[in-house]
Amino acid sequence: MDVSAAFPPGRDLVDYAALAESLGYRRVWVYDSPALYEDVFIALAQIAEHTDEIGFGPAVLVPSLRHVLTTAAAISTLEAQAPGRLSVAIGTGFTGRRMLGQKPLPVARLERYVRDLRGLLAGEAVVVDGAKVKLCQPEGFGAERPIRTPILIAANGPKGLAVARAVGDGVMCVNRPQAGFDWCAALVFGTVMETGETFESRRVLDALGPAIAVIYHGIYEASPTGVDSLPGGAAWRAAVEKLPADLRHLSVHEGHLVEVSELDRRHIAPQLGALTLSGTEAELREKLARLADDGLTEVVYQPLGSDIPRELDAFAKMAGL
Repeated sequence: MDVSAAFPPGRDLVDYAALAESLGYRRVWVYDSPALYEDVFIALAQIAEHTDEIGFGPAVLVPSLRHVLTTAAAISTLEAQAPGRLSVAIGTGFTGRRMLGQKPLPVARLERYVRDLRGLLAGEAVVVDGAKVKLCQPEGFGAERPIRTPILIAANGPKGLAVARAVGDGVMCVNRPQAGFDWCAALVFGTVMETGETFESRRVLDALGPAIAVIYHGIYEASPTGVDSLPGGAAWRAAVEKLPADLRHLSVHEGHLVEVSELDRRHIAPQLGALTLSGTEAELREKLARLADDGLTEVVYQPLGSDIPRELDAFAKMAGL
């Protein structure tokens, strides 16, 4: 199983990527959510410049955020800068869409976007908005075409998985793997726990707080009343729904996977850390083995909290890197 890391683009990303490379991580995946973080492609170019071998890529790009030709040009640029190190994951969007007050895209639009992107990278002309477009970069500008950057499809439901089988080189999931793919990457959160630590321990809660908050956010977006089933969920929802309706989507995802907002801090329950990939080294090795048996080929670990180097190092040692 490959062991990779994930980060939002922003402060200290290049240092974290360099550390991940030194520890033996396979790839660094970088989030694409412009309302929350810095620009993903600028961040990827910085990683390419300041590391030597580690793979890298965006996870996940959202088609509505960029014209497909713009994405193709960015991929071409990175492939010229660091040949063979880039992989790309594309999906229908979570915070990349929700922070704009929009729902995830239809999977049909995702499939069309990926087919057009593959055509452009192959050097073909494709029809977009009723007109043919093509990468026309002259020699010395971008990578030579055809460009064969691997593309994963971010999917967890049946429609998205069908798109992954139709146009993807693999699938990227959250938490649990999907069977039947040669390349199945799953984003996970958690911490390697030390003897005597519990989910209420200060260090553990620091390392898991943003992941616990996302449990509330994700369930709320899927079904607002569904969050009431979580400890403190009804009070959390009541606080959210006191906010003006036209600003609510901005507050729900405040601090997403970086820090715990004041709203979340008042209501989220530490015991939900048990839903993350957390435990002692021995427990986590057993969990990873079970995930591999279920079809996982790449675990994508995002370290959280105030001591990212500690989390990266502990996970790498646990995984035997």
